[in-house]
Amino acid sequence: MNMSLKFFHVLRILLMLSSKLFKERYFAQVVTLLLLLLILLIGAVPGYLKGNWQWEEPPPVTNLKKLKQIRQTGLLIPGWQTIEQAEQPIGEQKWSLQLIKKQDTNIEAVLLLLPQNGPRKQPQVEWIEIDGWGRSRWGQWDIAQSRLVEFTLKQSQVKVKARFFRAATKEQTFAVLQWYAWRDGGNPSTLQWLLADQIAQLQKQRAAWVAVSILVPMEPLGKINTVWSEIKSLGETVQNTLITNEF
Repeated sequence: MNMSLKFFHVLRILLMLSSKLFKERYFAQVVTLLLLLLILLIGAVPGYLKGNWQWEEPPPVTNLKKLKQIRQTGLLIPGWQTIEQAEQPIGEQKWSLQLIKKQDTNIEAVLLLLPQNGPRKQPQVEWIEIDGWGRSRWGQWDIAQSRLVEFTLKQSQVKVKARFFRAATKEQTFAVLQWYAWRDGGNPSTLQWLLADQIAQLQKQRAAWVAVSILVPMEPLGKINTVWSEIKSLGETVQNTLITNEF
């Protein structure tokens, strides 16, 4: 790749990020974009001047093979029993769909996991695809009470931000918790993951990711605060299990 092509490659990346930011219009993502630009400049300019372009081929995802197995096996969640697990086509991708039940209780949940499928694979439209899957499966997927929430793992102090909302279908109402998980954190924003991955690449590493969507049945058209404690606890366990066993 010659120098002019490398320049236009950087320009395309910046334009893509700027376009996405314009559409989403989130202040937090303005800050993220600025940090990304700074990282690109710090990491790319020295290599550019020397003719070495480190993003031509990103560092390998060392645990990629293990991550891919999640589709076939699901995740072994401490304190929860797997009732059923299978690959589930959602959009153009294949997720792990896992029906789990909390031990010694009647509490059940649906756990959907989409692991990274290649070194260049980035999270993109997973939450939109879940919405489409919900409408297709239950004939309705009406979202309400949507908000951002945060929880911190006691074992590692890793912080996770997630989407938390109520999804009402014709058959059941669910409290839903969604985020992209990686070793050092989690966030529902694709830009936040991209920032973490670019920082990791500067250290010749990667921020391997898994998209997580948890559905917990709740009272029809009820308040999601009533199930926050339960779904938060499950979210913490899922993130910790991914860090311990998969990342």
